[in-house]
Amino acid sequence: MLTAIVNNDLYRYEINSLVKAFYPEETVKVLVVGDSDTSTNVRTAAGISEAPFLSVKYTEDRLTISVKTSNKPAICAEYEGSECDEKSAELKNELKHMLYQVLTEETGRVLPWGELIGIRPTKLAMMHIDGGATDDETVQYMMDEHRVSRGKAELAVEIARREKKILQNIHYENGYSLYIGIPFCPTTCLYCSFTSFPLASWMDRVDTYLDALIHEIEATALMMKSRGKVLDTVYIGGGTPTTLEPAQLDRLLNAIEENFEKETKHSTVSPDQADGHSLASTLQEFTVEAGRPDSITPDKLAMLRKHGVRRISVNPQTMNDRTLELIGRRHSVQQVIDAFHMAREAGFDNINMDIILGLPEETEDDVHRTIDEISKLHPDDLTVHSLALKRASRMQQWIEQNGFTSIHNTDETMKIAADGAAAMGLEPYYLYRQKNMSGNFENVGYAEPGKAGIYNILIMEEKQTILALGAGAITKRVFPDGRIERCDNAKDVATYIANIDEMIERKEKLFAE
Repeated sequence: MLTAIVNNDLYRYEINSLVKAFYPEETVKVLVVGDSDTSTNVRTAAGISEAPFLSVKYTEDRLTISVKTSNKPAICAEYEGSECDEKSAELKNELKHMLYQVLTEETGRVLPWGELIGIRPTKLAMMHIDGGATDDETVQYMMDEHRVSRGKAELAVEIARREKKILQNIHYENGYSLYIGIPFCPTTCLYCSFTSFPLASWMDRVDTYLDALIHEIEATALMMKSRGKVLDTVYIGGGTPTTLEPAQLDRLLNAIEENFEKETKHSTVSPDQADGHSLASTLQEFTVEAGRPDSITPDKLAMLRKHGVRRISVNPQTMNDRTLELIGRRHSVQQVIDAFHMAREAGFDNINMDIILGLPEETEDDVHRTIDEISKLHPDDLTVHSLALKRASRMQQWIEQNGFTSIHNTDETMKIAADGAAAMGLEPYYLYRQKNMSGNFENVGYAEPGKAGIYNILIMEEKQTILALGAGAITKRVFPDGRIERCDNAKDVATYIANIDEMIERKEKLFAE
């Protein structure tokens, strides 16, 4: 464990996140102590036998940072200024600059995204572009002010430019997107921390869940209509939505169509593509995350097509059978290939595939194999995730038993994926980062022109209101001034079902004028 002591409960998140980025295998604890506490008192309070690793001290006009390990002299940095107070943006920036500097000197490492935490890179790039900065000026700003590498800064600017073009027809102030959560999965993956429940344990209660979900759909659709809101995108995720049987999918999709502005004469799909059902012409994207190949059948795909779903995901995560078994996917590479071809034969011309870099024990050769196999299928959209080490997942326990060195995500593995996407003609169109990402890298979505996932950008950039329904779903209302307010649905399925009217009431309050 690495302990950081501070004499003021200030910027604890920034300190913890930066130290963790340099020492991903360590548990990091930030402890607030008084100026008069002795070294012995600090150790006792922290439950450690050695001196604290990091010290951050604030006084009225001075900030001092000191890093001390057992085998090196202490590395220190100081900042002195008249604005050394809790409300100073200058102090916060100097803290991150100094902390990054001393940790770089201590470890000999630089991070691809520098000291950038707590803000999405493309959002930062977009702010400067919208402010009149050129692309080169924006890249230089990210390098100078946040220590971002040139390559990553250029990637952020490229994607920000592409996002602006993709989102040019979105109804920001008077529009919204709809998320529907299906929290059931065939099995729970080793790395997963999302709200999901093993289908085998809930098989006889799925219809009861749909009862509650459809009740929420009916109430919130009426709420949005009464406010004159325009629906831009629909995304059904989870969990694994295709754990639903065809009749259950039919029931859910009918409820969405009947309540969220069915308007067949202005259909976004032709009559031969949908059985008389569609959403209004304002809808720019309708996605269902088929996800697990072992949940996909011809009947389910036909049902999605019947209701005008145009974009789906078939997610392998890796194309190595050994890894699939290790992470608990319970399907084979061949099943991924078969499911993808099945979707093409069903008429889907916009198929996304997800992969994860940094999965346990995977090498660069394994990543090459994954990219080579996916290239043969040539999806329209490829999302490349860097493994995020979530405390709520079983992955943490696995790492404790097998060691952190079994997680390999490097510049080279990221390059293998990026080069593979480029060879398929896919362009990067969205990017986001999470806490505790392997290698301190990022997640990037690549797509053919015209096939980018609009909802993916909207949910990550927080540019538009998201109405989120189902267990564990989080609704976000984006106000014209940029302020965001949230309301959460209960994560537990039984609690969600029992308290569905309370979930609806929360949204009524959130969207009250």
